[in-house]
Amino acid sequence: DLGEWADLLVIAPLSANTLAKLTHGIADNLLTNTVLASTCPILLAPAMNTDMWEQVAVQRNWQQLFTDPRYHQTGTASGILACDRVGTGRMAEPAEIVTYINSLIQTQGQRDLAGLRVLISAGGTREYLDPVRFIGNPSTGKMGLALAQAAHHRGATVTLVHTLTQDIPLGIQGISVTTAEQMQQKMLQHFPQADIIIMSAAVADVKPTEYSPEKLPKRSLPENLPLTPVPDILAELGNRKQPHQYLIGFAAQTGDIITPAWEKLQQKKLDAIAANPIDQPNSGFGSDNNTAVFLDHQGRKEEIANCSKLEMAHRLWEFVKRGGTRR
Repeated sequence: DLGEWADLLVIAPLSANTLAKLTHGIADNLLTNTVLASTCPILLAPAMNTDMWEQVAVQRNWQQLFTDPRYHQTGTASGILACDRVGTGRMAEPAEIVTYINSLIQTQGQRDLAGLRVLISAGGTREYLDPVRFIGNPSTGKMGLALAQAAHHRGATVTLVHTLTQDIPLGIQGISVTTAEQMQQKMLQHFPQADIIIMSAAVADVKPTEYSPEKLPKRSLPENLPLTPVPDILAELGNRKQPHQYLIGFAAQTGDIITPAWEKLQQKKLDAIAANPIDQPNSGFGSDNNTAVFLDHQGRKEEIANCSKLEMAHRLWEFVKRGGTRR
């Protein structure tokens, strides 16, 4: 009954013993009987001693189990283990498991991005005047991180170029940057290998013309600070985009969000754009929720009411898939 009732099964932590039983179809307790009787997606969060995790038999079971499409996995983290050692085999953080659960509930375990390589930028860049002062914006990178997590949960290979201070979830390649030029360098480096590219980062438009390696005294600050434009990363990606690639931009706006988003889509040779109002409550920078309008080069338009950024991310991936990627 439990197996038939559940929409999703989560085993956290998953031991080496239970892993072996699941792999070989052994049903000798309530848990393994429930798993064998279920048809829903199953999320596994392994946790064990490093030496156990790295055993050939355990790794063989782990790989063999995922020939069954019902199974999904968080992977293992590195850190302090129950045996007081430090190493690989630590269970993924509970918050990360909850995020994966939410994704699986929304997608019912679909891996519709499997085989695709996704490149995403996230967060706000900083352009420093001196070691203390900088030009920036309030972007936290939550939307970009949600896009990366949703893509990973849907089977994509994900690279995230970001300015976040938090740890990047398991299974996502994170590349940390600070300035627009650093972000430009990393995005261009990984761009040729990507099938889908999302530029969700809020890049500072200008930087101080001169940088002081020492903190400037308050009395030395200029009344009119000379500024220099930073590289337009999205425009450069649009110019370099190949026929098989799909490029998505973001437009954070106040007031009329549609007109400038259409213009940005056309001027920067985008395939799609997400326009989001930053002057509405519980939306935009810093919020856990977002509101958006999706537009694409085919003229499609979809309005998304206020929802969590993870749900918004999945809605964007569904919008992209319905329109057809170029691959």
